[in-house]
Amino acid sequence: MTNTKAYAATAADRPLVPFSITRREPGPHDVFIAIQYCGVCHSDIHTARSEWGPSNYPVVPGHEIAGIVRSVGAKVTRFKAGDKVGVGCYVDSCRTCPPCLNHLEIYCEKGPNYTYNSLEKDGKIPTQGGYSTQIVVDENYVLRIPENMPLDRAGPLLCAGITTYSPLRHWKAGPGKRVAVIGLGGLGHMALQFAHGMGAEVIGISQSLRKKEDGLRFGAKEFYASSDPATFEKLANSFDLIVNTVSADMDWNPYLGLLKLDGVMVQLGAPPRPPSIQAFQLIGKRRSLAGSLVGGLAETQEMLDFCAKHNILPEIEKIPIQDINEAYERMIRGDVRYRFMIDIQSLG
Repeated sequence: MTNTKAYAATAADRPLVPFSITRREPGPHDVFIAIQYCGVCHSDIHTARSEWGPSNYPVVPGHEIAGIVRSVGAKVTRFKAGDKVGVGCYVDSCRTCPPCLNHLEIYCEKGPNYTYNSLEKDGKIPTQGGYSTQIVVDENYVLRIPENMPLDRAGPLLCAGITTYSPLRHWKAGPGKRVAVIGLGGLGHMALQFAHGMGAEVIGISQSLRKKEDGLRFGAKEFYASSDPATFEKLANSFDLIVNTVSADMDWNPYLGLLKLDGVMVQLGAPPRPPSIQAFQLIGKRRSLAGSLVGGLAETQEMLDFCAKHNILPEIEKIPIQDINEAYERMIRGDVRYRFMIDIQSLG
């Protein structure tokens, strides 16, 4: 076992604090990674504060991990010391169910082994995330970061990136398709770039026009404020696909009205209360309401390579780990453009 410096949540109502955890000794198929950077996701906050059900404290958050391979097990074939690698939202799965066999490990029927607040494959050792200096992961759940991609910008792609790339790819965003992205935060700013990179005509919709210039810069052809009722009149019945990145409570019905015949709205955010859906918003034009998690490993690697080819990267604000509690409060206020990235070297 290897002692590892980290920051952990020890209770729902307490700030994250310096902590020491132990990592398992690398096995024959394991990759030992020195973590350089870790992104900060809203899921980290929800878990640290037990907002998605009771967390198993102490918990070290962080599932947007970018680092350098320090060493590999004797049977590892995909990586070597010195490689740039990443670890996303899960570190293992059953590997035998239909989703796993179809490279959709996140939908594992037995439940994936998440990067934190979960259990290792043995069902006994708690997983701990990337707010730490090192991690040991099976090579099959490690991702290769392209050489031309800056390591400090890669981390958010492993959650915010794949969360938005996966539904756009699944519902075939591309030339001839008109796509709307609701919300311009950590997820939304990636969705705009991906939809544009795929060749779709993409429209940004946010609560106000405060981020309009950013939205246009990220690839939106037009940008509208949802607070303006004229937006819903002008855009009615006009989209093949809507990607909703908003986790706050909101009325989904006006947005469903923006879909064409057979259009699909995909929900990525997780609002605290169940929404009320008017049936005729769906049945009147054979519209669909769907959801999506992050993608499988093969799709995530495809996304990283797509980003490298099209120069698609998240916009980040780097912080030392000592500022993590302030960063959480700023994220809740929406005061970040567009992803916090922890410089893990600040752990010392």
